[in-house]
Amino acid sequence: MNDWLMKTEPEAFSIDDLQRRPLQTEPWDGVRNYQARNFMRDRMQVGDGVLFYHSNCETPGVVGLANIASTAYPDPTQFDPESNHYDAASTQEQPRWLLVNVKFERKFSRVISLAELRTHAAKLEGLALLARGNRLSIMPVRPAHWRYILGLERKSGEQ
Repeated sequence: MNDWLMKTEPEAFSIDDLQRRPLQTEPWDGVRNYQARNFMRDRMQVGDGVLFYHSNCETPGVVGLANIASTAYPDPTQFDPESNHYDAASTQEQPRWLLVNVKFERKFSRVISLAELRTHAAKLEGLALLARGNRLSIMPVRPAHWRYILGLERKSGEQ
């Protein structure tokens, strides 16, 4: 089993949106980065944990937990010319882009902001989110980092 951090812009799709979905599950579509796609294809397994992260917003940070609810399968948006995620080079026979279904687990009692995570850089050394220039929307999270971040929620904002 693996743990992941998955970023989304809350104006496009938030943890509240996921919670409201039927069965609290949604396809994680629109990923157009090969490394992130490869994580979904090669490493994600049903039941893996997800730190749900809001990005490009007033307070970017971890807002809750989800889990991987399916193995990777072709992202249908790549075949739809009306979609912002359309890829003319991708075919049904050789799809370029994949997705997984993500299931809501719980919303955190507070946002664990990126700024707060940075104050714990020594304990979170190696966390890809904190690496300069990292813009991946999906990244692995080491078990020790996972536990530490969950512990930060329980500290209710103490640093």
